[in-house]
Amino acid sequence: MIELPDPGPFYETVWLIVRQIPQGSAATYGQIAGMIPPPSGIDQEDYDRLGPRWVGDAMNAVSRLDDPAIPWHRVINSKGGISLPPDSPAAALQRARLRHEGILNDREQVDLSACGWEGPDAAWCEAHGLYRPRSLKPPAPDGPQQLSLF
Repeated sequence: MIELPDPGPFYETVWLIVRQIPQGSAATYGQIAGMIPPPSGIDQEDYDRLGPRWVGDAMNAVSRLDDPAIPWHRVINSKGGISLPPDSPAAALQRARLRHEGILNDREQVDLSACGWEGPDAAWCEAHGLYRPRSLKPPAPDGPQQLSLF
């Protein structure tokens, strides 16, 4: 498996991004990875495959410390779920925080179409050498929609 050459700068970039996620919103590992250009020496295809895992590693590093400056609990998997071992203390803390923010449903998932983070503005991304995040919300339908009577 390809290793992240120098995790320090990558983790710092991830944490910078995660600090932008407001209360009541959630982002995915893949969404955050997609904002960061591939690290030097990593080709795009490998980065597309491994970037979300490396974001997860950055979240793991900070969740163990529970750094209050980094809202690590707002980063979840692409299905809207918590990826930590279900009975781990960190998973319990993440569930509690997401419930407190009102975004974790009874199935212990976040509805990304309602609470998915749209990211910082383009100027912020450009100033930090990052890409705009992809939207987690479904595209609006084109044209007028017929209402169902039943």
